Amino acid sequence: MKTEIVAAIYDRRRQSPTAARERAVELLEKGEPVALPTETVYGLAADALNPIAVTKIFEAKERPHFDPLIVHLPGTDWLDRVAEVRDDELQLIRKLADRFWPGPFTIVLPKREIIPDIVTAGLDTVAVRISSHSVFAQIIGVFGRPLAAPSANRFGRVSPTTAQHVCDELSGRIPLIVDGGPTPHGIESTVVAVRDGRIHILRRGPVTTEQLSKFGKIDIAGPIGKVSSPGQLPTHYAPRTPLRLIEDAAAFSPEENQRVGLLAWNSAGSEKDFAVVRCLSKRQDFRQAAANLFCYLRELDQSDLDLIVAERVPLRGLGAAIMDRLQRAAHRPLDEQDRPQ
Repeated sequence: MKTEIVAAIYDRRRQSPTAARERAVELLEKGEPVALPTETVYGLAADALNPIAVTKIFEAKERPHFDPLIVHLPGTDWLDRVAEVRDDELQLIRKLADRFWPGPFTIVLPKREIIPDIVTAGLDTVAVRISSHSVFAQIIGVFGRPLAAPSANRFGRVSPTTAQHVCDELSGRIPLIVDGGPTPHGIESTVVAVRDGRIHILRRGPVTTEQLSKFGKIDIAGPIGKVSSPGQLPTHYAPRTPLRLIEDAAAFSPEENQRVGLLAWNSAGSEKDFAVVRCLSKRQDFRQAAANLFCYLRELDQSDLDLIVAERVPLRGLGAAIMDRLQRAAHRPLDEQDRPQ
């Protein structure tokens, strides 16, 4: 299969879809998967109501079927059509949706029958969000139905934040990549569930614990025995090169003849012993660091290194989400004993 990359340039004078958007909608209507930019990372989108189309996502990504997908909605009017919201949770869910939608925020809710089981990995819940990216929003608006859209990369690998990253991962596996430029946030959405009046954070992301705490009491999901939502696997976002977390690069010494790359947080750290260095943010800005994270991991992974070391990031605000991704990238690969049931 030949993979086409088309830039999404919007004609604001005519307010009409470009060829990229028309081509994307045409393929989605035919049940094909299409890579689209979102405000978090690039997603591999397909008709969420078409089980055969969704199967093509799993095939292209080599994603195991026990890992559920996030469903992107064209608008809030679709929420009641795909999910059931309990009366005692409705007020809090509406407040969260009003504040964080459209945006990098996913809510897990009891699903309705309209959502195929393959989307939810057989779970009785569905994870939903509304993207704020203009290109994604325009395409899903024209398509007019929900899109299942996990990250557009091979399963378990570093998530893509540019169209070229998608091409590196999925060229020849999907028909179209819509190039909307680098993604603004650079890490995946925050995932929550609302139960018993509390907000349960199932995956950290751009919407932080501090922001959510204004709306209710917070619980943070701990180690899992069973996957209950997208983004919960202990190993994910991993480069091929082994990755190790360290406290301070200045105190780290590579072994003799070992090529080591550094993903730095403390810009004042010693860099002389490292073959390649990427600093997440020289001014230690969490938003800049999050936007750079996956891109820099990819660059280090392509630098013929024996090891990547990453300095720990403070666990406050968006730093907690960055550390979540780094900890999973450094986790040993899943084996059969680790595989969720």
